[in-house]
Amino acid sequence: MSGEVRDIWVYLSASPLLHLTLTVFAYLMADWLYQRSGRMALFNPVLVAVLALVGLLVTAGIPYERYFEGAQFVHFLLGPATVALAVPLYRQVHRIRGSWFAISVALIAGSLVAMTTAVGIGWLMGASREILISLAPKSVTTPIAMGISEKLGGLPSLTAVLVILTGIAGAIMGSWLLTIFRIRDQRAVGLAIGVASHGIGTARALQLGELAGAFSALAMGLNALATSVLVPLLFRIIG
Repeated sequence: MSGEVRDIWVYLSASPLLHLTLTVFAYLMADWLYQRSGRMALFNPVLVAVLALVGLLVTAGIPYERYFEGAQFVHFLLGPATVALAVPLYRQVHRIRGSWFAISVALIAGSLVAMTTAVGIGWLMGASREILISLAPKSVTTPIAMGISEKLGGLPSLTAVLVILTGIAGAIMGSWLLTIFRIRDQRAVGLAIGVASHGIGTARALQLGELAGAFSALAMGLNALATSVLVPLLFRIIG
């Protein structure tokens, strides 16, 4: 019997479908744990699922490239999921129109702070220019951040890791920090989370309410545009 089980595992481990199934299963279990915890930010399903999958890949000795062959369908769905964020935006467009000035100021300030703090801390720690470039777009959604990093001479793979870590950190701590500072306006909450922690943070903002989710989705998109312009200017200024 053990030989049959081993043969089945060898067959499944060579199939891309296994990795897709593991990804979906890990997220479903992580979401179940998140719901059972009363939606505690510490049990963010993305964080729990990532930790579970990393542990499994390391334990089973599965190269990331082979895993991604099967899981890339989930990666493909990021596009439609991002487009779907237009729905809450459309529903809240009347409130967005009435807040355009505050949105513009918050967007520019948030984008500049996200970039300069990351680059400043890296510079103080003696990071190379290549690493500093990789750090700068950490608060932008992954494909755009990787494109900015690659174009300026950074390390796209490192940028991708930093983006994911930033998003998870924002989803876990963002609403908690805003509550401590008594920021309760859902528009401000959504803007702050969207600028700081892109799509993963926006998913958390949507759980707080449609208004927060709409402003977070708007901030995520506009921050990607602002960062695409501001990061090259920053490195041109600092040489």
